Amino acid sequence: MKLNAFRVEFFESLKNFYELEEVRGFYALLLQEKLGISRAEAVLQAESVLDASTEAAFKEILKRLRNQEPIQYILNRTYFCDLLFVLHANVLIPRPETEELVYWIVSQYKNNPSKNLKILDIGTGSGCIAISLAKLLPNATVSAMDISKKALNTALENAQNNQVQINFIEADVLKTVSLESSFDLIVSNPPYVLEVEKSKMQPNVLNFEPHQALFVTDANPLIFYEKIANLALRHLSKKGRLFFEINESYGSKIKNLLAEKGFSSIKLKTDFYGKNRMISSGFH
Repeated sequence: MKLNAFRVEFFESLKNFYELEEVRGFYALLLQEKLGISRAEAVLQAESVLDASTEAAFKEILKRLRNQEPIQYILNRTYFCDLLFVLHANVLIPRPETEELVYWIVSQYKNNPSKNLKILDIGTGSGCIAISLAKLLPNATVSAMDISKKALNTALENAQNNQVQINFIEADVLKTVSLESSFDLIVSNPPYVLEVEKSKMQPNVLNFEPHQALFVTDANPLIFYEKIANLALRHLSKKGRLFFEINESYGSKIKNLLAEKGFSSIKLKTDFYGKNRMISSGFH
């Protein structure tokens, strides 16, 4: 099969499943990842013939995309904060709004002269937050916790690939009584999607991403925030700060929860969609 013929089949097969711009993005990624060429170069090579193994691989990817499997899982990789991350189905796909959380943290600490900044990322998943912070704040000492051994294996692979040292901790934060030491910065993007919100979710998220990392019960939506805040009360340094990614519907409630526990300097921040998506607090 010629490359141009596959292109026609690719766009035709996916037009009823995705927006055109999204299909264009998938095709560009496929060209780059599998053939090492751009869309412009593909036009010049339109008459080139795909070998049998490449054609078979492309057809398999097309089949998985028709099944609405995320392209990041199909290719086993994605970019986050300009760093390359390996992805497996045992971890969430990093989101742009989480990048915003990382950049917000970095903006607060990049001019910090301390060489002993201690960071803990709770619910690290792929390691995207912890690893990006270790890269962008090279003087920091970073630890990362997750309940899933498989997720930690993926995070370890990503730490090695990005050449940063992370102290990984396998633990269930909800059952954690105390932390190993005090920290200057505790950050978490915990599960915060309500069960009732499942009906609004796209199949590519609902059918493929790990539910343990996504959902909380409708009866106790703030369970992770309360637990982490309680740990922070005991293990956050005097001038330390707590950072969360949050469900946009619970900004006020999380702000009140933190205030009731004695946190101050509470800042609620919107993402680029204008949604309340991040919150930080300290003791001063």
